[in-house]
Amino acid sequence: MSYTHPEYLVETSWVAEHLNDPNIRIIESDEDPLLYAIGHIPGAAQVDWFTTLQHPLRRDFVTKEQFEGVASKLGITNDTMVIFYGDKSNWFACYALWLFQYYGHQNVKIMNGGRIKWEQEKRALVKDVPVFKETIYKAKEADRSIRAFREDVFKQIDAKKPMVDVRSPKEYSGEMLHMPNYPQEGATRGGHIPGAVSIPWAQAVNEADATFKTAEELKALYEGKNIKNDGEIIAYCRIGERSSLTWFVLKYLLGYPTVKNYDGSWTEWGNLVDAPIEK
Repeated sequence: MSYTHPEYLVETSWVAEHLNDPNIRIIESDEDPLLYAIGHIPGAAQVDWFTTLQHPLRRDFVTKEQFEGVASKLGITNDTMVIFYGDKSNWFACYALWLFQYYGHQNVKIMNGGRIKWEQEKRALVKDVPVFKETIYKAKEADRSIRAFREDVFKQIDAKKPMVDVRSPKEYSGEMLHMPNYPQEGATRGGHIPGAVSIPWAQAVNEADATFKTAEELKALYEGKNIKNDGEIIAYCRIGERSSLTWFVLKYLLGYPTVKNYDGSWTEWGNLVDAPIEK
């Protein structure tokens, strides 16, 4: 059994062989933005999940027009293949890929294993920041079919449709409001959305090198919790980054047809007046 859409995943060896391809743009997106300055893949640009992709005033992404500006400054055309990688098993790489897809860029891939695997293989890292010839990028209207809003979650609860809570077990139980070893902040209530099953994101990757588990292992993991390849599925975490990894796994590696990432996640739901919570 192979991944349903293996074309959305590339290996480190493939990236190393295509560093000078003018039709490819490599993007590093990390939880820790300082990593890029320490050393990055030759030719890679930095896209910070917060300063680059978030709207400066609203709790939302950059607008379509702002996204066009970001892509244009990165020298990306509508035909450019964009390869994402980063730290934390590619959390924010998947988040950035998801946002590119939200605005209609389909030619996207994740580098399997991210920074961890690249470093383990002792491949080249550089500190120089590339400069690109600016393009005129044209984004599509936002694709709401891959993004869940709170009203979608309420409907999902009422219809008893599947949801995946990808946070740590103690976040799911309500003992913590954030991951272990992080400040416990961001929500006034702990717990999980009623009906959501707990499948922590980390169960989808190999701890040794941050690569994704096999299709057989992933299928067993999700179907074992009754998350099957039919109907609409919503994944969520605390701010939408860990759940973007699960969204990528379900949509592309397993080929589930309708998967949405709820980026409001627990920082919205745990603060939302009159929203139901289970512990």
